[in-house]
Amino acid sequence: MSFTFNDLKQDNQAPWRAYIEHDFVRQLGDGTLEPRAFRHYLKQDYLFLIQFGRAFALAAYKSPTLADLRHAKAGLDAIIDLELGLHIDYCRQWGIGEQELAELPEARATLAYTRYVLDTGNRGDLLDMHVALAPCLVGYAEVARWLIAQPSTVRGDNNPYEAWLAMYESAEFQAAAQAEVAWLNERLAEVSPSRFKQLSRIFNDATRLEIDFWDMGLNQQM
Repeated sequence: MSFTFNDLKQDNQAPWRAYIEHDFVRQLGDGTLEPRAFRHYLKQDYLFLIQFGRAFALAAYKSPTLADLRHAKAGLDAIIDLELGLHIDYCRQWGIGEQELAELPEARATLAYTRYVLDTGNRGDLLDMHVALAPCLVGYAEVARWLIAQPSTVRGDNNPYEAWLAMYESAEFQAAAQAEVAWLNERLAEVSPSRFKQLSRIFNDATRLEIDFWDMGLNQQM
């Protein structure tokens, strides 16, 4: 039996849909999200991305082959050079300076998901960690595609969150997500049903923690 990333999604269909179609996402798409909620999310997402950069650095350390090492480096580059750089610029547009970002405390939801990923990577193997990372990298790309397909999504200057959507629908980010799916598909094809069950549990945990992160932003929780 051969597994794919789609099997992980199908095995966790309810939480995955709750994550992709969360109220925070919907309100981003139609432009009705409260600005204070978005600023809170932006600040925590900065801290979130730093920890995910560390996770991809750990993935590089754990890579047994040159191909795996190159893939981990590509993921690290996508976060540090693309997403985090754009994020800092975007925060500045919302009146949030880099000094303020550097001094922020982490919200509980930020701590929970990022440390879960790092813990999973430390105690497990490379595939364990990539499955834990997937709801972030692959999930955000799917969120952008889902929003684009919704008739309620507002594009252009009429949506204050247009730049956020444009970042995650960009060719660069979508390509990084597809590369991650291809890497996962290649490894998942080789796992046993019992191993897939373990990985599905990790994927479920990580997806639920992503839902908590949306909740954190929507409700401005610390």
